[in-house]
Order: sequence, then structure tokens, then C-alpha cells
Amino acid sequence: MSKIDERIEALEAKLEQLKVQHQRKEIRARGEELRRKILVGAIVPAKAEQGDLVESVLRGWLDVALTRADDRALCELPAKP
Repeated sequence: MSKIDERIEALEAKLEQLKVQHQRKEIRARGEELRRKILVGAIVPAKAEQGDLVESVLRGWLDVALTRADDRALCELPAKP
């Protein structure tokens, strides 16, 4: 095998390693984003129950943001026409 072929092989192996590394970072970032959403999703209703956030404000946010019928039903919002 020529020196150039060996170099190409080494570079291809390094490229594969970098691809795997990149994929792991993306997966970790998605997991962190999901965890952040879960935490915020748990805190906001708790603050509304404690009176630190006016419940009507939270319901207003949900009313504007939620469009799917099953999501609206889950949050006890009326269906949108």
C-alpha cells in the first residue's frame, strides 16, 4: 500500500471518529434541551398554584400556543374551531 493510500485511510478513520463525536454531542444537546423543557414545564404550573404567577396569564399563554385538539384538551382548554 502506498503512503498516500495509508494517509487517506487514516484520514477516513479520523473522519468517522469525528462524525461519531459530533453525533454524540447532538444527542447530548437534545437531551439537555428536553430536560430543560421538563423542568420549566414543572415549575411554571407550580408557581401558578403558589400564586407567584397569575393563572390567567399561564392559561392565556397556553391558549395562544396550543393548537392541537389533544394538547388543548390535556390543558383543559376549549377546542379551537
